[in-house]
Amino acid sequence: MTHIPVLLEEIIQASQGIPKIEKIFDGTFGRGGHCKALMHAHPLARVLAFDRDLDAINFGKINFIDKMKEGFFEIVHSDYRDFQSSQWGLFDFMLLDLGVSSPQLDLAARGFSFYHDGPLDMRMDTTQGLTAADLLNEMREEELVRIFQDLGEVRKPYRVVRAIVHDRSEKKWESTKELASMIERVEGWKVKGHHPATQYFMALRMAVNQEMEGVQKGVRHCISGLKNGGRLAVITFHSLEDRIVKQIFKGELSGFCFNKKVIQAGEEEVRLNSRARSAKLRIFQKGRPSESEFKKFHKKYDQSGSHS
Repeated sequence: MTHIPVLLEEIIQASQGIPKIEKIFDGTFGRGGHCKALMHAHPLARVLAFDRDLDAINFGKINFIDKMKEGFFEIVHSDYRDFQSSQWGLFDFMLLDLGVSSPQLDLAARGFSFYHDGPLDMRMDTTQGLTAADLLNEMREEELVRIFQDLGEVRKPYRVVRAIVHDRSEKKWESTKELASMIERVEGWKVKGHHPATQYFMALRMAVNQEMEGVQKGVRHCISGLKNGGRLAVITFHSLEDRIVKQIFKGELSGFCFNKKVIQAGEEEVRLNSRARSAKLRIFQKGRPSESEFKKFHKKYDQSGSHS
């Protein structure tokens, strides 16, 4: 399945409100959908892209090779949480598209999806860190309960956790199919079309990749990397991530949250790309915008009916 970048029109619109864009940072390159569109909208801008996933890095080096040779594009195997303005300088526009990409979900060997049988890995950066199997086989029962409650927002994961601990005493957890089948058996199908393993897999992925810690650290680092008048756009797919971004933006004294209301995909985009349904966009601006740009932006988006 091709990865379709969400809220693409809104991202481009936000970037076009900046008078002159010379440098762009894409902290979650993925398959370069947002990046390609931003480069098209700002052909003279130099782009720096980060990604934790080596597959994404290789994709960028192959498919953006012409821009690399021209000096307009650089891609680095790194995590956006490790961005430092002292090393990379200041940027006019910065983008973070959080969460897992379609290619990661579709490749069984990565272990992200319960629809494909593969190893319980779930690492976005396969060169480091513990796997999902490591967590399932080594964590104490109370630690697993906390992960599923806090990150997966599963109210009562006790039966599933007890099954995990019981079964691992006989055989270590290794495959996504085994885990998904167990959860399906223990939990049962409660909501049509919503696999009972969905929230459990999401929680494991977020724990493996320390995604909450990454948002707390990375968003602040990116704000420090903005030029005066520059903007940081952050797309989240999880209520916990969105809450962190909202709080950081509201508490940051060097600028303000540019969109009064959270921006969400319209009906047409959701129809074409179901992944867009849970996407939320917030935009932070360093300093203050011109009055005309501020009014123009809010006239377009504040009538969307979205809630902050």
